[in-house]
Order: sequence, then structure tokens, then C-alpha cells
Amino acid sequence: MGEEQLGFDIPGEDGRRPAQSAKARSQASGRGRAQKAQEETSGPRKLQDDEIFDYISGDKVVKHTPMEEVRQRIARALVHQYGIDPRDMRADFPLQVENRKTGRKSRKRASIVIFKHGSIEPDAEPRPEDIRRIVVIKPPRNDSRTVSKIRTFARAKEQVDEVADLMHAAGPQCEYGMWTDDKDLYFIHRKRHRFEDEYLPLANWPRGDASLFDPKGNISSLGIMKSADETMLKFAFRRCHDFIHGNEGLPKDAAFWQFLYVLFAKLHDEELVREQGRDPRFYIDHTELAALAESDEGSKAVADRVRDLFKEVKEAHADENQFTEYDRLTLNDAALTFITGELSTYRLHGTSLDALGAAYQELVGENLRGDRGQYFTPNVATRFMVELLDPQRDETVLDPCCGTGGFLRETLLHVLHRDGLPDFGRGLSVQEKAELETAYRPKLAKYARERVFGLDFDPFLTRAASFGVMMMTKAKGNTFQVDSLRFPYAGTDKPGFGPAKEHEDRIGIGKVHVLITNPPFGTDIPVTGPTLDLFRVDEYSRVKDASIAYDWSKDKEKGDGSLKRGKPASSVPPERLFVQKCVEWVRPGGRIGIVLPNGILSNPGPDDEAVRRYILDECWVMASVELPVEPFVFGAGVNILTTMLFLRKKTKAEKEEEREYGPTDYPVFMSVVEKVGHDRRGNRLYVRDARGEYEWREYLENDDIWVGDVVVPRKIKRRKRILDNDLLALRDRPEKDVEVRANVIDAYHEFLKKHGHELPWLKGESA
Repeated sequence: MGEEQLGFDIPGEDGRRPAQSAKARSQASGRGRAQKAQEETSGPRKLQDDEIFDYISGDKVVKHTPMEEVRQRIARALVHQYGIDPRDMRADFPLQVENRKTGRKSRKRASIVIFKHGSIEPDAEPRPEDIRRIVVIKPPRNDSRTVSKIRTFARAKEQVDEVADLMHAAGPQCEYGMWTDDKDLYFIHRKRHRFEDEYLPLANWPRGDASLFDPKGNISSLGIMKSADETMLKFAFRRCHDFIHGNEGLPKDAAFWQFLYVLFAKLHDEELVREQGRDPRFYIDHTELAALAESDEGSKAVADRVRDLFKEVKEAHADENQFTEYDRLTLNDAALTFITGELSTYRLHGTSLDALGAAYQELVGENLRGDRGQYFTPNVATRFMVELLDPQRDETVLDPCCGTGGFLRETLLHVLHRDGLPDFGRGLSVQEKAELETAYRPKLAKYARERVFGLDFDPFLTRAASFGVMMMTKAKGNTFQVDSLRFPYAGTDKPGFGPAKEHEDRIGIGKVHVLITNPPFGTDIPVTGPTLDLFRVDEYSRVKDASIAYDWSKDKEKGDGSLKRGKPASSVPPERLFVQKCVEWVRPGGRIGIVLPNGILSNPGPDDEAVRRYILDECWVMASVELPVEPFVFGAGVNILTTMLFLRKKTKAEKEEEREYGPTDYPVFMSVVEKVGHDRRGNRLYVRDARGEYEWREYLENDDIWVGDVVVPRKIKRRKRILDNDLLALRDRPEKDVEVRANVIDAYHEFLKKHGHELPWLKGESA
């Protein structure tokens, strides 16, 4: 039987590739001689578009394929989550495998093999007898089905046997195995017997330094649990949700809420263990795991522990009205047991907020976006808007159309990266960032409680936003279900009206420092009735001098193109009203970032022109950045052109000065975004040169590795294609002093340096 490549066809440690045909060997030999001659005369060769640096070796070149992408992510997780030294790893390690059923032998390659720490001597071949763990990686499944079931251990016999055969070939000292195809993931432990070993399911691997790890334990103490790597955490979250959706048959949004309930039970258990020294309850022991290998029924004991924890969560937050009587954990024993097995080994409290935020956002984006006809701000725009407005820790931030809380979470992460990490964390290793984040969390929680607020009409979305903030900071999110167009003068029928009014000193009209939002828009959802009166008359029943809620026309008598205000409008699209509401909401000198349809800023009709005139009379225009259709087509399925408009509300003195001396001329930063890093289908786009070839950047990355109690620093070579993204934010540039492509945020800061002295709101200040 021929050699089987379980991993990916890249050179082995001896420089040789798997067997090839004579023709292939001849072609490869010719290419090799040409390549060697080129390197001898002109230095290292240029990497091809389908090549990347290997994470395990740090400098080896491997081909970039979907399966190799999975292997690189797993290798990184083995280092950062499990504390395994990459010098103890080898890719595509060959083993002579005997099929335990048929007795037939064949030569197979394990995708990743992990050896006893320090056993590989320099310039020496690793010894099979030193193998301790084996990883099998398969190409990601191309599954076009809307609902795809997760294979449980009981239904994964073929996958478990594949790993077991390799572990058996490696010898009795190989204790742990892993199998993944980027959707399913199985951990395996060898149980030794006198005659024949057993290969049993394991909730997760121990760390590389866990020499006293007991596979019969429940792996639930904080000392054994691991901080989650972002890749593995997103993987675990996705598998849990997919199990509920696919295996249990719940709709996607219902599956989301059920998973969230279990997640908060997990966080509650960690808190009790950490702060009160209580015995853990969110765990699964070896007998319960063994039962999963034989049956899909789950464990009643595990499920009941999780149900009890969720009851305590509801009781602990009863005073905050975070949960209601309708919040019930209805999952069966099988689902709760599966989720517990997936999450029990992670220590979420010590996990990076970026990782938690990314994992949560992925769930929210897939399950609460578009199913109800709603669409939300794409991440690339959310991050850019927060960075340009740059909210400070002593400033109140409000999103009156918060949806699932994207702007709120990005605000928290922006403050964390700016104030809690030097230079936005660029140049720091993963471990250094995690330590600094943990130290800054109490300050971030205080900021979330006192300064970050969200309002929305939809009760499900406000709860999702609140839970997102709570998961990141442990502080209850200040998100309330209200009618933002009527708050704080009307809309008392909404349950969030009263709680929101309690914060009127910070989010009342004229109180907010920074308002950032993406309001609903469209002529098919007009605002009518008494709500419009709130935009024409103030709280003292006085007619407002400036209002959008009228019918507008060109003044034919004057003939100068000016506008004439007519009778009160009976119907107004919501986006127009939100412009006025947002301006009224912020204090003089306050900043606004708002996403608007391009029609408001360009249509010649008098109603849209009235909105533009209102903006110019009441605000300074800081920047106008037009978006292409791709972000909303991919993220929301809506084909619409929008603009991110950034405003600064004029002070009373500035308005009086303009009334006396006339309108002020000043430069405005304007930009048209062409690329956002992906196409309409979500496929990533990268920068190409004039010949159509990808442009790459190569750099060294700091990478601290914990081996036992010792930190081993290393620098690894990284090579990335340059994402074709005009909105690249500082947080997305982890490499220090590495040149990046031109982008809008850098252009804006250059604009401020050049024209800051001409901007009315910056006169007398340093830009």
C-alpha cells in the first residue's frame, strides 16, 4: 500500500518530499537547480503567491492551501493555549502504521507530531520513541447545507480509529491524540491495559507542562484550565451553537440565546471558584466522557449542574433586570453535556478580550443579522468610526440604535488598546498583551458602567448588546429598550424607558460627549404621528428654530435657490429625523459619527437639502467617508451606498460668531473608500502590483512561549499578503515599524497636521 499523506505535502525535516513520479521528480529537480542558482546569485528567492512561512519552524516555506491554513492555526494554538514548545513539533512526520483490524501495514504521515520536551537534539533526527502527542488534520469540509450536524464521539469512530492507529504506531509513550477538519474536533487519550490499550475521548488536552495531569479528573480547577486562544475559542463557540442548531433542531436565533445562557453559567462558575473558593460544577469527568463515546444521550448529572448554575445567574442579576421569567434553559441533557465538554477546560476570565469579542461577534453576526430584516454596521466600518472619533475615558458614549452592540464593544476595545496597551499593543507578544489586558479589566469595567450606553427599539438586540458588554467586562451593559426618537420625552410604554431615565444626567438631551450610530433608514418605514411633534416643539412647548420635520420647497419668490419651510410634515423617513436627534443629543463641542444613505448628502430634492442645511448650520463637518456596497452586501445582504459622516456640534459662541460675521470657510476631509478587504461574497481581497501579483510584507514577530515555568522568547518570521483595505485601523496593525498600504485613517491624521490651524474647532489648539 502506497504512502498516505495525512497532513500536507511540504518538505520533511530531511528535506525530502513524499514519493513522486519520474516525470514529477525531473520537473522538480529542474526547478530546484534553477532556484538554487538564483539564490546563489541574487540572495533568497521571492516567495510565490501560494507560499507562506511555517509557524512551527518559524522560517520554513510551505504551500498555502485550505488544509495548511488549518494546520497553521492549530500549531499556533498548541503554542499559546497548550504551552507546547514549537521546537518539540514536527509536521508530516512519517510512521509505519499497522491497521489494528486487518494487520496491513502502510507508511503514513501525521500532520503534527509533538515530542518529549527537549528530546530533539540540534541537527539530529527526532526519535519515534519520544513522541508524546499526535495531531491529524483534514481539509475543511465543503458543506453547502444550511444546517450541518456536529458529529459526536459516538458517531466519529472512523476519525478516532485513524488517530488511534497513528498513536499505536508511535508506541505506548504516545498518550494524546487530536483530530480536526476545522468543523469537528476530537481529543483522545490512551488508556493502557496489559493486552490491548483503549483510546478514549477526552474533553481537551492538558498543557504541555502538565506532567501531573489526570485524565480521570474533571479538568475544572483554575490551575488546570487554559486561557483560550482566539482561534480555538471561536471554534468551540461555533461548534456549540452548531450542535444546538443542527443536532437539536432549534432556529438559529433560539440556538444563540440557549448557548448564551450556558456561557453565562460557565462564567458564573469561574467567578465562584476564583473569588469564593467554591468547588467547580461546570465540568465533565472521565466516566461521563466515556459514556459519550457509546451514546448520544448525554449525562443528566452534568446537565443538572449547568441548569443549577444558570438559575443562580438569574438570581445574582435579579436586581438588574438582566434576565426575565422567560429566560429558560430548555436544552436537553445531550446538548448541555456536549457544550460543557467543549467549554469546561477554558478559563474565560483569563482570555484576551479581543478573543472573547471576536468569538461573540461571530456568533451574533451569524445568528442575529438579517433573519429579521435587520442589518448592522460591518465590523470594518465600526472599528474605523470608533478610531476616528477616539472617545476618551472621561467621555460618555451613546449609540441610540445600538443593535447587537457593535459600536459599544468596539469602543471598549479601543479604550483598552489605547490606554491599557502601549502603542495599541503593536510589537507586544500575545502573552504580554494578555497580561496587560487582565490588569486593565477593572478600569474597563468601571468605564463600561459609567460611560458606555446603548438604546434600541428591539428588546432582543438590546439584550444581546448588554450580554456582549457583560461578557467582556463583567459589568452589566447599559443598554435599554426605548424608542430613541421619542426619548426622553415620550415612549414610557417601553420597559427600558425608566432605567434609561435614571441616567439622564449623562445621556439626556445635550449631555452626550460622543454619539456614534447607524440608524435605520428607508421610505418603507416612515415616522408619523405625535413623534414628529417632538422634532418641532421643545419640552416647554416652544417651536424650535431649527427642525427637519416640515415639508420643504424652493423659495420661488426669492429665486436664489434658498429653501422655504412649509406645513408640518405628516411623514418623514427615520434617517432624517435621526440626524436632528443626534445633533440635539450631544453637548456643544460633542462629536457625532453617523452612517447615512448617500441620497441625503447628494439628492437635489428640497427635503434632503434641508437636512444638509441643518447639518451645516448646527455642526462643523469633521470628515465624510463614502463606503462601497461590499460591506453591506456581504454583512447584511443590502445593496446600498452609504457614507460615514463625522460632525462636531457648534457651541453657542461659534454660532453667534457666524451670525455676526457670516458662514466660516474651512477645509473638510473627504474620502471615497474603494476597498474594504473583501468582495461581495466575503472573499478576502489582497493588494496586487502592476503585474497582477500579490504584494507581501515580511517581518519578525515577538513570540513568548511558556514551557513549564520558564518563558522562552523567540522571534519568528511572518509573511502576510497585504489586505486590500482602505479602512485599516491601528488595532489591525500588530507589527511595529512595518510599512502598510495607504489608508483613510492615516490620511485623516495627515489632514489634521496640515490643516488643523484652519479648522474652527481646533483654532488655538495643537492638531
